[in-house]
Amino acid sequence: MAGHVAVVVPGLGSASSSLLGAITEKPFLVGRPLRISLPAATGMSTKHRCNIIVSRRLSGLEEALRIRRLRELQSVTKERKNSALRRGKVSGRLSVPDHILKPPYVGSNQLPELSSEYQIHDEEGVSRMRTSCELAARVLDFAGTMVRPSITTNEIDKAVHKMIIDAGAYPSPLGYGGFPKSVCTSVNECMCHGIPDSRQLQDGDIINIDVTVYLNGYHGDTSKTFLCGEVNERTKRLVKVTEECLERAIAVCKDGASFRKIGKRISETAERYGYGVVERFAGHGVGTVFHSEPIIMHHRNDKSGSMLEGQTFTIEPILTMGTIECVTWDDGWTTLTADGLPAAQFEHTILITRTGAEILTKSR
Repeated sequence: MAGHVAVVVPGLGSASSSLLGAITEKPFLVGRPLRISLPAATGMSTKHRCNIIVSRRLSGLEEALRIRRLRELQSVTKERKNSALRRGKVSGRLSVPDHILKPPYVGSNQLPELSSEYQIHDEEGVSRMRTSCELAARVLDFAGTMVRPSITTNEIDKAVHKMIIDAGAYPSPLGYGGFPKSVCTSVNECMCHGIPDSRQLQDGDIINIDVTVYLNGYHGDTSKTFLCGEVNERTKRLVKVTEECLERAIAVCKDGASFRKIGKRISETAERYGYGVVERFAGHGVGTVFHSEPIIMHHRNDKSGSMLEGQTFTIEPILTMGTIECVTWDDGWTTLTADGLPAAQFEHTILITRTGAEILTKSR
């Protein structure tokens, strides 16, 4: 489950940030001029106005890809098969037996503070993380077998809930900051945190199912985007590339590697296909606490810090076919692309080792 945090876009470097830092919080469009009044501190007269061009040279291949993506976006908008996402009826919260160990946030509707502690485990902790993550992976695989036209996301939630509690675990999303369901189901243009409801899946939909379980005091967190029925080729490619981004990001992880390598690798891969990388939602440390430092940014960034052996965290990039801007429904959770075009997400919990990373939530 993505950390519910806002991520600040990094500056343009120490020499430039003092001059340009206040211009905008949004990324620049290539070659777009920005007219500003320079502050008095620069020593220039306030009468002067200037154009500052922030751009980079595009290779022939990059320019060709950009043009192709613009044409595809026009085609996708015209051929859109399914209607815009609308909320259905949300049923009541499911119960959990008293004997099942519950995380400390259960019973409060307040969103827990992000823990500042990295979650680094000893041998016993690693063993418990493996057990929790293996269960999460099995539950996610089971949920994926349910994806078909006419099934409701509420039915998926009920089945996932039962499988988790039958295994003696607690569904981590249930009651987290008031979240009313046991799993997140994000359909089509929903980026993340979709609340299961009475809406039936339609032929051609895509759906991200985000499963987190709390077993023996440890959270295992994973998600995957599934295809429902006959999905068009452009959307299939979005889903495939998003999974590739996750795989390539995991490949750079190991003891001593800098966190910023994750965002760099994801951005490079996404840009090659012309997709946007959502900046608002991030990966996070996970273990005995659901969400903790480090915050894992999926876009290019200047985040300091390095990975440590024995550490566990999630990587969960969200890619979009169009804009990375988003809107959130008044339920406070369901977040959609602002242009209504599809988004896809994949997530794994990983364990940092001396030579690489072990995917704890990999299907066995």
